[in-house]
Amino acid sequence: MKILAVDYGDSRTGLATCDRTEFLTSPITPQITVKARDKVAARVCEVAKEIEAELIVIGLPLNMDGTEGERARKSRKLAKTVEIWSGLPVRMWDERQTTCAAADLLDESGTFGAKRKSILDSVSATVILDDYIQWRKEHPGEV
Repeated sequence: MKILAVDYGDSRTGLATCDRTEFLTSPITPQITVKARDKVAARVCEVAKEIEAELIVIGLPLNMDGTEGERARKSRKLAKTVEIWSGLPVRMWDERQTTCAAADLLDESGTFGAKRKSILDSVSATVILDDYIQWRKEHPGEV
């Protein structure tokens, strides 16, 4: 299944996708740099159509204790808008620690400075997508 993953942030929104076999994930660049939720939703819907996505996974930034704060509420609002506008199913996915994992990956590859800033959120979206795909493999038949 072709999946689009979204890491929605205050300043930038990262996107990632996978091949139809759900084996390879890759970041989509450039990141979305508009901040208005409706503009972000519109761009997410455009990309979903361009890549022929069948499902959209949006990171849910939970607090470390599992509760939801303001950032999670904003992500849920984005998800609802994207679901209505795209007509695709949208799944929220726990994104705790994904930015740290993405930063570690970029450290390992020697990516720093402006280059790092320009791709960090897209790499975070890749981590979200990798986690979701792994869960799907462990829970066949579930969305």
